[in-house]
Amino acid sequence: MKATVREKEFVRLRQCEAPLRTEREHYLSHLLDQGTSKAYVRVVASRLLHINRLLGMTTLRDVHPAELELATLDWISYIRSHQTRVVGASTAYTFRNTAEKWLRFHSRLVLPAIATHPFDTVFADFVHFIKVTQQMSLDSIRNHQSKVSQFLVWARERHHQVSEISLSTVDEYLEGKRSMGLQPRSMAAHCQSLRTFFQYTGTKGLSDAKIARSIKSPRIPRSDDLPKGPSWRDVRRLLRSAADEKSNDLRTTAILFLCSIYGLRGIEIRGLTVDNFDWINETFSVQRGKGGKIQEFPIQFEVGEALLRYLRNSRPLCSSRHLFVTLKPPYRAMNQTVLSKIVRVRMKSLGITLKHYGTHSLRHACATQLLRQGSSLIEIADFLGHGDIKSVSIYAKLDMYSLWQVAAFSLAGLK
Repeated sequence: MKATVREKEFVRLRQCEAPLRTEREHYLSHLLDQGTSKAYVRVVASRLLHINRLLGMTTLRDVHPAELELATLDWISYIRSHQTRVVGASTAYTFRNTAEKWLRFHSRLVLPAIATHPFDTVFADFVHFIKVTQQMSLDSIRNHQSKVSQFLVWARERHHQVSEISLSTVDEYLEGKRSMGLQPRSMAAHCQSLRTFFQYTGTKGLSDAKIARSIKSPRIPRSDDLPKGPSWRDVRRLLRSAADEKSNDLRTTAILFLCSIYGLRGIEIRGLTVDNFDWINETFSVQRGKGGKIQEFPIQFEVGEALLRYLRNSRPLCSSRHLFVTLKPPYRAMNQTVLSKIVRVRMKSLGITLKHYGTHSLRHACATQLLRQGSSLIEIADFLGHGDIKSVSIYAKLDMYSLWQVAAFSLAGLK
């Protein structure tokens, strides 16, 4: 026991007397605020002493990758001479990774300059335009960024300026995508992004204005747009499915309620914060993914119960204000991939078979159920946050049997 106490005292003194104590404490506090476990923070604290020693740092200074690589080699030599454990690739990786994060936190890692291309400035200006001027939704911005970036990476091997790009260049690129097996809907998305980009460059005089007008999307059969969500009977099964005490089940159940009852988009679910909920007045607000307007909803009793169970028994205590966060540190908002996966897994566990799983299928189911209950297209459009009824008119194409078979919707019947 005395030896253990002396060892802990030695470690504490070593941490206190080593250089950059304030800077190290600041960084370690940052890790704790992110939800990193105390045990791992202690490991990082020990590594920082070696990192600073091998870099010869007594005060913060800029460090170049080459210097960090030499320090990593010194660390491997140190481990080999002082420890019996096998030195592998992970030894170098953990040292380098910890050092890079530490230096980045203090803006002291000097990264090599990246060669620029004339396309880069135009692309950056385009992204700023759709974000600030057009105020597109985050999902639309990401989609356009991804698809236009792919095109420009391909085009820079053929042209040096955007003004050199012709319609034949765009056609060649799209034909390549088509030959890769992209379906009409995916091709239409690429066409839309390129059309938006060349509309921008055309108005700026950076490219031929005719290019945007000449990019034609493939025809998508309207039958492909018919609702593809689960039946309402399956939705009720989803919501009735018992959630045990596992953290991910409580989180999933809360998400399923919000997607099914309110028809929220994935981006709207991810954007929810704990501040969006007014528990006194039993309402919550949502920033719509398209248009960005704020919409308020009453909190249905069963929805509120599911949310409170998640908040009290599952959601990690962390500094993030997002309602739904990752279950492992560092705690942060979930991304769309994780959100879609947890909904898909719950659906498949109940034997629900769909062509497309994920949060949007529940939005389809919500819209279809509202129509079957007798809601007008205008009411559905307003409830789902659409600007007009065009986006929801497709639900009116359901067969007549479905339209007259209206089921009384009762949350109380879910349990």
